Amino acid sequence: MATGKNQRIATISRKTAETDIALTLAVDGTGVAKISTGVPFFDHMLTLFAKHGLFDLTVNAKGDTDVDYHHTVEDVGLVLGQAFREALGDKLGMRRYGFFLLPMDESLARVVVDIGGRPHLVYKAEPPTMFVRDFNIVLVKEFCRAFSNALGANLHVELIYGEEPHHVAEAIFKGLARALDAATQLDPRSAGQLPSTKGLI
Repeated sequence: MATGKNQRIATISRKTAETDIALTLAVDGTGVAKISTGVPFFDHMLTLFAKHGLFDLTVNAKGDTDVDYHHTVEDVGLVLGQAFREALGDKLGMRRYGFFLLPMDESLARVVVDIGGRPHLVYKAEPPTMFVRDFNIVLVKEFCRAFSNALGANLHVELIYGEEPHHVAEAIFKGLARALDAATQLDPRSAGQLPSTKGLI
């Protein structure tokens, strides 16, 4: 796990009638993940996300998975976005923008992010087959929407091509991690300035 007095770390808890989530994020981590959401495929995606973004991430989530996976996936996206927003603080010196092209076998995903305080999602990623076992790939879009809204990020996700749904989802989560890693890095040339001409993010 990340250590040091200047580390950007946040711990968020959120409990509703549908989910109970406790999450800890260290932006400047090494990719250590401890994930338990009750949704095995989602656990796999979040573990990949932490590893490839070099974020330390702990997620413990309990949800009404006997009904559907929707609430759990969406609410974890919401809490993760809140954690990034809190951990990034005033955003001074942060690069703000990030993008990545991520290949995964036959799939190629492009993810672009602006952590500029203006939440918006453009999502163009629909593989021919929509399920990995009982996990509906449509839930990746719901995760991204909740995440971008909570973080206050302009997020563009595009599947350039791809067929196998596991590969498609993996390309998106890894691409998101890499784009966020780029956007959240501190630029030594900025002298700690806010990455905006408006003076506010």
